[in-house]
Amino acid sequence: MSSNHELFQRALQLMPGGVNSPVRAFNAVGGEPFFTHRADGPYLWDVEGKRYIDYVGSWGPMIVGHNHPAVRKAVAEAIENGLSFGTPCAAELTMAETISKLVPSIEVSRMVNSGTEATMSAIRLARGFTGRPRIVKFEGCYHGHGDAFLVKAGSGALTQGTPTSPGVPKALADLTMTLPFNDFEAASKMFEDTGSEIAGLIVEPVPGNMNCVQPREGYLQHLRELCTQHGALLIFDEVMTGFRVALGGAQAHYGITPDLTTLGKIVGGGMPVGAYGGKREIMQQISPAGPVYQAGTLSGNPVAMAAGLAMLELVQAPGFHAELTRRTILLTDGLQALADGEGIDFTTTRVGAMFGLFFSSEKIETYAQATAADRTLFNRFFQSMLKQGVFFAPAAYEAGFMSMAHDESIIADTLRAARTAFAELRQ
Repeated sequence: MSSNHELFQRALQLMPGGVNSPVRAFNAVGGEPFFTHRADGPYLWDVEGKRYIDYVGSWGPMIVGHNHPAVRKAVAEAIENGLSFGTPCAAELTMAETISKLVPSIEVSRMVNSGTEATMSAIRLARGFTGRPRIVKFEGCYHGHGDAFLVKAGSGALTQGTPTSPGVPKALADLTMTLPFNDFEAASKMFEDTGSEIAGLIVEPVPGNMNCVQPREGYLQHLRELCTQHGALLIFDEVMTGFRVALGGAQAHYGITPDLTTLGKIVGGGMPVGAYGGKREIMQQISPAGPVYQAGTLSGNPVAMAAGLAMLELVQAPGFHAELTRRTILLTDGLQALADGEGIDFTTTRVGAMFGLFFSSEKIETYAQATAADRTLFNRFFQSMLKQGVFFAPAAYEAGFMSMAHDESIIADTLRAARTAFAELRQ
């Protein structure tokens, strides 16, 4: 079998940057990506046979570990009946019932094929339901690569957005307004000035794309109250947090009821799946029940539904999320103690089974603080851990994910590697 380097050189000739998703390219941390050959439990193995303890988990969905026997069995049984039907199947209905049971704010749902598709559909629905043009998003939150989301704040706090990617028309970006996360006053001011034009506000309740940042106490409730007061829809992007920070997602963890929710990752058990849903009166606007058009040939794919249902069954085990949280605390507290012992400015964040690592002396609560953390130290730490067989996300602005396959012995192995990595940072 070819080496990682040989495969990457071939990939560079055939795929943009040699990858099918930008963060895989290791551009943020340096070096070349490894190519995974197989995965099982808490581990990945590359094509050269090297084993890695994996805290990326396919960017979130592998909450029970890779290649779980129950999920694999469900997929194998589904495949026996075919790969795709293009017609309704019973598993779609079971999935909708399961989602509504676990996330009560989702009275009606629609399956799609990715988190990006879910968020794009949710904002179209928000505009169609309210008859308003503007969307509010947050600096440092990521909702996929839809045009409306690839927008940053303008020169003033309340100016229209500016595209962050070529190909996004300025006229479309003007309809997206961007706020700083965890800033109460900025949100209040924006709604005071333009609330009658805002169709919806979309937010990661626990941002996972400026690493992991917790909402300040009362902040999500503040957003809920602003949306209610001004007739805008509150959209929780729970693609990462759904079924991970709590069984009912971040909305259950924080006690907030959004109007719409987007899901992905765990709902597919590792297969390409997304979903969006919410209040019945809103979701009834989606075609064919209503005039807001959205469709997908592969939506509700029977194999993906089987994988997702098996995963959702596993996460409902008694004490599942409490144990995941305990393990996340064990890891992050252990890393903090090692960094403190070496006198290195380092801080961690965590919510449920998500965590963040920052080389900073500050408590990280904002995008500005997250981006001010020392990326050079992070990159050196990442490379040292990778060399020792521990794989964290290859970028300083991506959250880490704990799984039930990461038992105490795996965490102890991780901390032994981290002891070496932190010591090297002092040299």
